[in-house]
Amino acid sequence: MSFFVAVVAALLALLTFVLHRRLAVAPGWPTGARRAVAAVLTLGWAATLCAFAVQSGVIDPRGTRWLAWAGMTWLALAWYLLLGVVVLGILALATRLARRPQARRSVLRVGTPLVVALALGTTAYGLHEASEPTVTPVTVTDAELPAEFDGLRVALVTDLHVGPIRDASFTRRVVDQVNAQRPDVVVLGGDLIDGKVSQVSDALAPLADLEAPLGVFAVSGNHEFISQEADAWMDHWETLGIDVLRNENVTLTQGSATIRMAGIHDETGRGPDAPNIDRALSGVPASTFTMLAAHQPKAAESARGKAVDLQLSGHTHGGQLWPFRYAVLLQQPVIDGLGAVGDVPVLTSRGAGAWGPPVRVLAPPEIPVITLRAG
Repeated sequence: MSFFVAVVAALLALLTFVLHRRLAVAPGWPTGARRAVAAVLTLGWAATLCAFAVQSGVIDPRGTRWLAWAGMTWLALAWYLLLGVVVLGILALATRLARRPQARRSVLRVGTPLVVALALGTTAYGLHEASEPTVTPVTVTDAELPAEFDGLRVALVTDLHVGPIRDASFTRRVVDQVNAQRPDVVVLGGDLIDGKVSQVSDALAPLADLEAPLGVFAVSGNHEFISQEADAWMDHWETLGIDVLRNENVTLTQGSATIRMAGIHDETGRGPDAPNIDRALSGVPASTFTMLAAHQPKAAESARGKAVDLQLSGHTHGGQLWPFRYAVLLQQPVIDGLGAVGDVPVLTSRGAGAWGPPVRVLAPPEIPVITLRAG
């Protein structure tokens, strides 16, 4: 852990140094202005380190969420400042190659305040965008779905990431939104928390009030395993009336018809918590309509050829902060919405919460509500 902290501190210090050079030194601001910029950047560096300490549970989030909010919001702002100074650097290099030193000075003097203003505006917009998830209606038609289940409504809630910054009030808003949709089934797709059970379990308490006549189901995400308390978290979920699917499936019944709801652990699980698709689908007839909850979309690779009719996933956050969307596409086959991995339809949610910075840019939070239709 100490090595990890040292690496994070060093990387943040490097980012701070780069931003100071480009925002304060390169434009040639007076000494007083340079010192002011250095002070602000240093405060941001310290706040972000503290925020990571809250995020990891080294500092108890209770009473310090404001500090985590400030540090992580600064991290988002620093990211957009970095993008801006990279663009400025390219423009300045072009003027240098063109041997126009006065133009270079003008680019930096005019461009630097503009970069700061745009970064502040983008971050403010991202804070607003991330504050309230919206319901995304989705219709999925499948010939395997029995007529008795035609019109079944499934709410997919993933990536709440409550604990370090968001508390039970955020979870309560999500629960109220879900219940207002009157779903038949609720699927909790993992990454519900960041932190330790002893510190942030109260932030999930409102999940006990989810209402779904056919059940509320959950699977683990990678952040449950990052907490090093994955089994403790899943045990805690069960105390809230949630049916945790640990590489297993259950039967849902309407009249004389049945379908299956299966779930697997996240791929970061090890030992008995490692994902096992064959165990998760054990005893499921190939002709039975089957939904699979799996935190990461790429889990569908293991479900190919196994008669899974719909996989429900999250994890990607839709990239959360532009332009990370394009980087996520290099790792996951579906970043949001409905896609296909081989013969497996995969519905991926951008998630209801946010990890790290409580900021989303061009990746709004959502709660997909899927209506199943018989083909």
